[in-house]
Amino acid sequence: MLPELHLIAAARPNLPKLAALLHALAEAPPFCRPMLVHTGQHHDAAMFGGHLADLGLAPPEVSLGISGGGHAGLTGRTMIALAELWSARRPAMVVVAGDVDGTLAATLAARKLAIPVAHLEAGLRCGDLDMPEEINRRAVDAISTLLWAPDEGTAARLLAEGHAPAAVRAVGNTMIDSLRRTLPAARARSLPAGLRPGGYGVLTLHRPANVDSPGALSALLKAVAAAARHLPLAWPVHPRTAGRLSEFGLLVPEGVMSLPPLGYRDFLGLLARARLVATDSGGVQEEAWALDLPCLTLRPSTERPVTLEAGTNRLVAPEDLAPAVEAVLAGDRPRARPIPLWDGGAGARMVAHLMEHLGAKNLSTTNLGAPAAEARA
Repeated sequence: MLPELHLIAAARPNLPKLAALLHALAEAPPFCRPMLVHTGQHHDAAMFGGHLADLGLAPPEVSLGISGGGHAGLTGRTMIALAELWSARRPAMVVVAGDVDGTLAATLAARKLAIPVAHLEAGLRCGDLDMPEEINRRAVDAISTLLWAPDEGTAARLLAEGHAPAAVRAVGNTMIDSLRRTLPAARARSLPAGLRPGGYGVLTLHRPANVDSPGALSALLKAVAAAARHLPLAWPVHPRTAGRLSEFGLLVPEGVMSLPPLGYRDFLGLLARARLVATDSGGVQEEAWALDLPCLTLRPSTERPVTLEAGTNRLVAPEDLAPAVEAVLAGDRPRARPIPLWDGGAGARMVAHLMEHLGAKNLSTTNLGAPAAEARA
């Protein structure tokens, strides 16, 4: 019987990352039995269920239904549920992705039971310890068994922090794997009525620092209104942000098309035909690089500085958003420079590291597939 490998999906951003590994495992010689476990942090069709089909994933084998509440409550309830699951059905290893609360909960629960953990997207740092995700990613890295970094610089940081060389592997960016696999179908999706390719920008906002206070969100909406006078904006509104808009009595500015949360293919199709994107999302910064799309990141720092170095991404304060949009429209934007390992081969590299760790060195890796030759999507 093959050992079980439990992949933990808590929230929507986890799915494209885990999809890269699941698809690579399906193409590899069988050495483990992967099982998708959904904690429930995101649970409706708009934020989770619809993305499974878009990414070619089967429904989770286990769904815990843990959602809602503050950081401590969600983390604690998820830990309890996972500890009960793993006391009855112990995997050989647990894979966690990213930096959401469910990722931290799964890591803590597994390591307390002496179950090895692999952290997909390890080593990211923005330096802002007031940001919940920064706390989560540092804590997860500190106790994980395997650390899969998206680039060589991030892997070097993990080694400098004292992690064993055998534990750290620069595998590349799993978001790029999923984007490359899905992009043809995404481009075939219809755009929302009223939008034409190249004639709009995309906006996404969900970070607590941007949307959880009336003052911060009001300032951003003022900046968005000014930017929309230069370029119409399409805004798929995150449920968290929609709740804050209602709670604070704030309105979507004129010139901004409010959209419901979009599935993976619909959002990727929207992004692929935009003129630019303004966002506070980490994953969108990566997708923008792959699409050679100017990205204006509405945060004072980013855990993905490699996208700044590659030329597609800029950190922009709210008051500078409209001038930044105007500059992009005037042609002031560098073309994307290549990022090593962001080539669609991250899934295969993770599988190779898993084979080493799980004692599958005798299995052939010739069926893993070579990384795609092109560095661009």
